[in-house]
Amino acid sequence: MDAALDAGIHQFNVESEPELEALSALASAKGMKAPVSLRINPDIDAKTHAKISTGRAENKFGIAWSRAHEAYAHAQSLPGIAIVGIDVHIGSQLTELGPFRAAFDRVAELVASLRAAGHGIERIDLGGGLGIPYQPDQPAPPLPSAYGAMVKEVASDLGCQIITEPGRLIAGNAGVLLTQVIYVKDGEDRRFVILDAAMNDLLRPAMYDAYHGIAPLIEPGPDAGRMTADFVGPVCETGDRFAKDRQTTTLAAGDLVVLRSAGAYGAVMASSYNTRPLVPEVLVHGADYAIIRPRIDVAALLAQDQLAPWLA
Repeated sequence: MDAALDAGIHQFNVESEPELEALSALASAKGMKAPVSLRINPDIDAKTHAKISTGRAENKFGIAWSRAHEAYAHAQSLPGIAIVGIDVHIGSQLTELGPFRAAFDRVAELVASLRAAGHGIERIDLGGGLGIPYQPDQPAPPLPSAYGAMVKEVASDLGCQIITEPGRLIAGNAGVLLTQVIYVKDGEDRRFVILDAAMNDLLRPAMYDAYHGIAPLIEPGPDAGRMTADFVGPVCETGDRFAKDRQTTTLAAGDLVVLRSAGAYGAVMASSYNTRPLVPEVLVHGADYAIIRPRIDVAALLAQDQLAPWLA
């Protein structure tokens, strides 16, 4: 919060009253007022994966809808707070407009009632992101134009600045994870393609049972064989698996493969688990490329740990 106040960010989306009070104290000590939108939980089912649903009453996010007016009255009484808007976020990877519409209709009603109570609501932050089609047979989510038309229909008469959070829609299909086959191993009742990438590089399959398309980097010829296998990494976890019983072109050790749709929640969720350095990130623009995050070598990774004086 301290750094954000010094940077003069556009607004703070505040999740709770304790957070609101902490922010007010910091801002007051600096002789400032923090611009605040309160995140209100609309209790709307986003119809997405349970681990990325954020707008139900049972979720940890935001202030209960029934307490919205009480929270805004409290915010207005704090010396370091300037109320500017309302924030709502119902989840990620939404593939229907219905949950958005239900949540945003509630926001529009709340804007009217808060203004009637004397609160200056200038902005609405409409969080929750449109999804992308990870699976080949998955229907395409609504187009951004359809989403935009719905937002205009709900919010155009409110006279508010509208903030949206498209995230995954922009980045998801812009990135892939490039990896190499180490071995192809035949187990007792299944075949394993062991990759040099692991769950620490792309966590989504292990965390969410998420689907990512897998394909050879070099397009196979018309006579290429087919195989069914589990695609796994070398980390010491049974959950280190990218795909189960996946059909693909026959692969062998040394082949390069890509895991598709890895541009969102890929690199940012990566870790150095099992002392595996973060992989480099490469930005490609036509025939040009640039390394935008270099690989950290193992020595640099180990150097972050230090012996306690009594063990040296």
